[in-house]
Amino acid sequence: MSAYRVAVRVMPRGELLDPQGQAVEHALHALGFAALRSAHVGKHLVLEVDAPTPEAAVDQARAMCERLLANPVTEDFTVAAEGA
Repeated sequence: MSAYRVAVRVMPRGELLDPQGQAVEHALHALGFAALRSAHVGKHLVLEVDAPTPEAAVDQARAMCERLLANPVTEDFTVAAEGA
């Protein structure tokens, strides 16, 4: 069994309102960043998982997202072994 680093990205679904992203967008526009088109705020997690293979580590991290780390109604997530 080896330890694998797994990157998890959780973002609000594109079709749903993202109030945090809108707040960041408005603040950046107020600071003079007129070229900004949009902003979205999510979560980036790095997990160290004991598993026999990188694929098994990703599967475990995906299960963690489905059960706790992401809200399946309002968020989408991606999971990848780092360095892969």
